[in-house]
Amino acid sequence: MTTTATPQTASTAYAIDRTHSEVLFRVRHLLSRVSGQFRDFSGSITFDPARPENARVAVGIKAASIDTAVADRDGHLKSADFFDVENHPEITFVSDRVVSKGADNFAVGGTLTIRGVARQIELPVTYLGVARDPWGNDKLGFEASIRLNRKEFGLTWNAALETGGFLVGDDVDVTLNVQAARAN
Repeated sequence: MTTTATPQTASTAYAIDRTHSEVLFRVRHLLSRVSGQFRDFSGSITFDPARPENARVAVGIKAASIDTAVADRDGHLKSADFFDVENHPEITFVSDRVVSKGADNFAVGGTLTIRGVARQIELPVTYLGVARDPWGNDKLGFEASIRLNRKEFGLTWNAALETGGFLVGDDVDVTLNVQAARAN
């Protein structure tokens, strides 16, 4: 009987550390840009620095945790006009591929679901490294930015302006600053 050895993987499971991570966004509103963030999110990352193409990511964001620092605007964003948090409480991303783009840059492909609309995206990611904090916790760091067209995810509300154009821009710039702690 012959057996084939299976290569051991050094993939490590990490949980996103919400205290040291951010999900930020910016969108054009009339003549300026409005910034905000989602405050309630969680996720897992499986990663091996020697084999980043095997990485896997799963993230869940509570849509109702949107915060632009203006309660009335946040209420409108939570309504059926935008995120419809009553019917679509979670935004999710699940990766299905990772492609090296050189040095510490990667394209993480997967399915992003917002308001029940699932679309394939490719998220440009920069790997920031692995380090042990002063309390002995192993941490993993990434940052990513992407421009999404909100209408592609069913976020279509808008108001025409008397001078032409629309109140809210279609493009939303999303920035992720992620620190994850090694799972026990």
